[in-house]
Amino acid sequence: MKIEVCAYTLESCLAAHRAGADRVELCAGLFEGGTTPPAGMIAMARAALPVGLHVMIRPRGGDFLYTDLEFELMKEETRRARASRVDGIVLGLLLADGRVDEARTRQLVDEAAPLPVTFHRAIDMTRDLDEALEAIISTGCTRVLTSGGKNNVDEGLPVLQRLVRLAAGRVEIMAGGGVNATNVARLARAGVDAVHLSGKSERDSRMLFRNPSVSMGGIPGLPEYACYFCDAGKIEAVIRAARE
Repeated sequence: MKIEVCAYTLESCLAAHRAGADRVELCAGLFEGGTTPPAGMIAMARAALPVGLHVMIRPRGGDFLYTDLEFELMKEETRRARASRVDGIVLGLLLADGRVDEARTRQLVDEAAPLPVTFHRAIDMTRDLDEALEAIISTGCTRVLTSGGKNNVDEGLPVLQRLVRLAAGRVEIMAGGGVNATNVARLARAGVDAVHLSGKSERDSRMLFRNPSVSMGGIPGLPEYACYFCDAGKIEAVIRAARE
């Protein structure tokens, strides 16, 4: 079973590698659930990482129903990521009725070729996961990241087991959403091909002066003086538990 770490900074990419991750998914937009990282970050991560590097292609946070302009941006970002010699692309597109957008997903799979494409947790927002799985397989995606349509993999474990059976080796099933050292063995027994985690920890800002009156993102409650990073210790614990 492969271990993939979701990283939002170059520091976290390196920590994931040191901890023994098989693959890194590089994203921006931590509090939006992951968006396309900047070109400079992709280039530096590629230069620094000897392990697999997959890049999120997502033009914004929010839903997965994209305009024509957003879709054109996704195609351009896919081309640029491929030119940066990454090892894979991560994306997800839905229709307004809750089905997978097969036509546009297939176009992006073709744009990414010969790189493999992972369909991310947009599948967990579909109206029917079994239907969505078949649609994703038809587009040529090689991997599906899912929590089983629930908030986390513990709640979604029975569905993950069903998706593994339905996939029958036609596409990889990667479990993600609350993966940790206490549940990864259960996920391995469920037959998933990989797990996806951030190993996230928080450290306090080094700022001495702090202005509590301003929220730079405009959303009260989001931390202005906290830094999030991939905790190598948490990742190592998951890897040990997965391979014992």
